Amino acid sequence: MNAAWTATLQQFDQQLQLAARSEHTREAYARDITYLARLTRLEQPEQVNTLAVQRALAQLRHQGLSPRSLARILSSWRNLFHWMIRQEHIAANPCAGLRPPRAPQRLPKALSVDATMQLLDQPSEGRLQWRDHAMFELMYSSGLRLSETTSLNVADLDLSQQLVKVSGKGKRERLLPVGRSAADALRRWLEVRGSTQDDALFVSEQGTRLSSRQLARRLEKWRLQSDCEQHVHPHMLRHSFASHILQSSGDLRAVQEMLGHANLATTQIYTSLDFQHLAKVYDGAHPRAKKTPDNS
Repeated sequence: MNAAWTATLQQFDQQLQLAARSEHTREAYARDITYLARLTRLEQPEQVNTLAVQRALAQLRHQGLSPRSLARILSSWRNLFHWMIRQEHIAANPCAGLRPPRAPQRLPKALSVDATMQLLDQPSEGRLQWRDHAMFELMYSSGLRLSETTSLNVADLDLSQQLVKVSGKGKRERLLPVGRSAADALRRWLEVRGSTQDDALFVSEQGTRLSSRQLARRLEKWRLQSDCEQHVHPHMLRHSFASHILQSSGDLRAVQEMLGHANLATTQIYTSLDFQHLAKVYDGAHPRAKKTPDNS
């Protein structure tokens, strides 16, 4: 960088120090601003306009930087120019209105129906395995989050009606159906749960509420016993619930209600999972789906 850019960066860094920003954060700002100086090739930061910023972002994207990295870099530039406005070095922020490219949406991983049955149908013996079986059956049966499962109390269950009351995000309560397999597993667990001062539905050997980490470890052990080759984390049972219900019913609104999503758009990601399933069925079954060899 030339003297003008270096002086501006030093002054900006002093402001970051006054704001008690960490050394790591200040180093990231310095690196990002160095990118801008090198890519724009302008003599002074005051000469940077919106077009120059857009071109710099395009070059970084061409170099293979991820959308997340580009978002961080653009934020650094925006903050620099915002500071320069306060210092009356420039009148407007050249980054105003610019947005980084959106990261591709990651689809949640779900088990196939067969893999789910393999996971849940393994035999269980003894108190801890009966508890684990009841937990995992309930998570898949009702689409529960990990935190929702560990926060359940015995009083939240109504097995006579096969219902469970769940307190989700934002303390929003919802009443969910409990499938027959889950209800049977829960009845067996309650018979051996024993008396404890903790109201928790799922308790440890010490009689205390099971933690999220303990549940995740038990699921991994359960997976290994079932010979399931696919890695399974607790949220996959919820994803599998949503995907399988949607495949069978196509009722997106019902799935939204059962999952406790405030926004339907959050639930719509499962339509992509459903399409992937349909695409596999089509490719395997339709006589015109498979490509024929090119004999030309």
